[in-house]
Amino acid sequence: MSGLGATEDTGIRVRPSGRNTMPASVIVDSISKIIGNFFEWFGDLGIFFWQVVRAAVTPPYEWRELMRQLDEIGSKSFPLVALAGAAIGVVISLEARYSLSRFGAKSLFPSTLVYSVIEVMGPIITGLVVSGRVGAGIGAELASMKVTEQIDAIEASAINPYRLLAATRIVACMAMLPLLTISADVCALLTGWFAQALVEPLSFHQFIESGFHGATFNAFFPPTFKTVVYGLIIGLVACFQGMRTKGGAEGVGRAATNSVVLASLFLILADVVLVKFILVVFP
Repeated sequence: MSGLGATEDTGIRVRPSGRNTMPASVIVDSISKIIGNFFEWFGDLGIFFWQVVRAAVTPPYEWRELMRQLDEIGSKSFPLVALAGAAIGVVISLEARYSLSRFGAKSLFPSTLVYSVIEVMGPIITGLVVSGRVGAGIGAELASMKVTEQIDAIEASAINPYRLLAATRIVACMAMLPLLTISADVCALLTGWFAQALVEPLSFHQFIESGFHGATFNAFFPPTFKTVVYGLIIGLVACFQGMRTKGGAEGVGRAATNSVVLASLFLILADVVLVKFILVVFP
């Protein structure tokens, strides 16, 4: 009986000593592949940019397509940009009034609103709004042309697609971003003043005179026209993502999404560099 009992199952299971871990070589290969794809993407972007520049500076020039893109990117983006600017003006007005009143500095409200909108919020909000609308539109449009072989047909017709499709859109983005930024700033200042005037009497003339008192060229011109770089980033990334699309309808959706995400990310990173550059060059 004792021997029979000794052979009974005690319920204890011995786990195997081996572990299901990923080999180190596989991890290294995965990391190296990610890094390689990262630098390959930037290399392709650089080559694409050079091809666009070379096509843009050589005749014949696509003036008609450029005018169409200026209208598509500029005038059709204006309502959205104006609405975003108006909302930002109200928000900054409410927050500034509350914060300044806590420290007894309500007299600084006009200057706070003007400098906050023109130097900080106006350019970045305009860039992000245009990135969402125009970046997705350009990426999806060029991607659909790519998967349906329309770009190949344009190239077969002895027309440079980089000049017709990419250069015109990039130049239009660069030209319209500063104008859209100015319009967003104006809408933000108007709604910010209006929100303040509803609470405390403040004439528009007094608001403008106090807000721009002591303002210089370096205070407003560089922050507004740094959006030219934003336009370059939005147009370049969107055209690049669209013209290298593969995979049918799924590729079109992926190109539109990547255009918005990457353009917005690079825009924010560029803003960090440009702010430092402006503070050094235009003290």
